Amino acid sequence: MSLDPVRQSSLSDQVVERLRTEIVEGRWKVGDRIPAEPELIASLGVARGTLREALRALQYSGMLDIRRGDGTFVSARSEVPGALARSGGSIADVLEARAAIEPQLARLAAERADDSDIARIEAALEHRATVPAERWAAADSAVHEEIARAAHNPILFEVYTALLPRLQDSVHDAITRDGFRRDDPRGHEEVLEAIRRRDPAAAGASAAANLAATEHWDHAERAGTIS
Repeated sequence: MSLDPVRQSSLSDQVVERLRTEIVEGRWKVGDRIPAEPELIASLGVARGTLREALRALQYSGMLDIRRGDGTFVSARSEVPGALARSGGSIADVLEARAAIEPQLARLAAERADDSDIARIEAALEHRATVPAERWAAADSAVHEEIARAAHNPILFEVYTALLPRLQDSVHDAITRDGFRRDDPRGHEEVLEAIRRRDPAAAGASAAANLAATEHWDHAERAGTIS
């Protein structure tokens, strides 16, 4: 067997890695606008074309969002959200993925959450109750993110937060359809109560019940059998 010789990485690849490190290590956080092109060019010592090639690569990966006339913003901490966005999939697919993760996160949160974690979940739920319909999906996603954070498992948190954009998109689609319940306490208020009681079994069961109910609704609504 013959193998191609190892080649030195291109300058653009090196810039991609430098910028990616800023994001992964948290110096540039999700939602932040990164430094403007002239500042990056001066800091990195590269040409504009090399920088733009690196920025486009990170945009394609899903880590950056280039907005013409507004700047470039961090959209994800890893390439996973971009891969998920390109993978397609229905609400049912998203529900299956959530069912594999959310009950365990809820159980771990009930075991490990501290007072500040509980306060953040409470605040997220209170915020969700006040937002208009067009912002409800994002607010609901924030509740789930805080429950995941309270599990204190960095690997599960990274995987789950990569799924959150798909979760938000699926919920945004769901709330426009007949019969979707925005006031179901399962998976939300019930999980919070179980976390307060330090009851992992109840927390996991509530998260699972919410997903099962949503899956049943999705099937019924698509089949036209909702009464």
